[in-house]
Amino acid sequence: MLFLIKFVKVILMIRRSTEYLEPGMKVAKTVYSSVGQILIAVGMVLDTSLINRLIELGIGSVYVGDELGLIDEYPDVVSEPIRLLAIQNIRTVMDGLQRKHQLNVKAIRETSDNLVNEILRNRNILLSCCDIRSFDDYIFSHSINVCILSVMMAVTMGYNYLKLTQLGIGALLSDIGMTRIDKYIFDKPKELTQEEFSQVKMHTELGFEMLRTSEDIPLLSAHVAYQHHERWNGMGYPRNLAGNDIHDYARIVAVADVFDSLTADRPYRKAYSIDEALEYINTMSTYYFDPECVNALMANVAKFPPGSIVILSTGEIGQVVNVNQLAPTRPLIRLVTDCNKKVISGFHQVDLYKQPDLQIECALTGSQNISNLG
Repeated sequence: MLFLIKFVKVILMIRRSTEYLEPGMKVAKTVYSSVGQILIAVGMVLDTSLINRLIELGIGSVYVGDELGLIDEYPDVVSEPIRLLAIQNIRTVMDGLQRKHQLNVKAIRETSDNLVNEILRNRNILLSCCDIRSFDDYIFSHSINVCILSVMMAVTMGYNYLKLTQLGIGALLSDIGMTRIDKYIFDKPKELTQEEFSQVKMHTELGFEMLRTSEDIPLLSAHVAYQHHERWNGMGYPRNLAGNDIHDYARIVAVADVFDSLTADRPYRKAYSIDEALEYINTMSTYYFDPECVNALMANVAKFPPGSIVILSTGEIGQVVNVNQLAPTRPLIRLVTDCNKKVISGFHQVDLYKQPDLQIECALTGSQNISNLG
């Protein structure tokens, strides 16, 4: 079943690394700070000073657009006000832990409930784009993103409301042990040394000890912090658990955690595209990740989100205009060029769900455009 959402004139949205931004490009998605301040608003036209400002703020990439055609107005799974409130709550919780060594359980439960309720209201919406934040806001937005994706996966897997809220609390606090790790390690702009990584690995046990002694945190939620770096094949940490010995909450969060980490800009590497991140996780299914959890991820993420430019197996180039929830990898596409890269006039669409012989060969990245593919 296709989402029937009104068609509007919008800009084609492609995520570009800041190093590939050019004056004259139009911002397609507002970028916020972790306290809700608009860093750069949708519709703004970039100039050299704005691009330099983005780099100074530690913004690794931005969604920009080109008025190419009609695509669906595709909503977010969680509205920006709810997301911003959640990030602010997590920031308050972590600041309180670092300064007073007190865990604000009320704020955590409120955040988990808000996110679970929002996801249940929007359960037919796929995740279609990645949250853009500055490097300094990573730990806060990462906690929220992991929670959102984990709950979405759990809804697909048939979890009841109690289990969803327990999972949500565990996902939000999965990296709480990082508040006990030296900040310079977490903020390091380069890959960690073996010694530094050994210190980071301690966050699972530190987080578990912090949470299991809190009367108001469910013990199963605490085990998410403890086990979310365990791997299906027993090659994770801290206890080398394998298969069903890993709690199912932690198996879900393990997948969500890696997906969000891959699709985030980091000081030492560029973000993976959604397509690339899904491909990696799918490849690691049965090795690192529970296959059921991987399937739940695939069912909730639009591999080729609305606005994506893709190259078909025929050589034609098209723009994704809608996503089929029953088959997220078989979207509705508006053709932009023919197989000889000549621009097509008029409005021609192909539904890959109804044409199994057609395949998407690849999606354009933020450093590519149609004009240089011929």
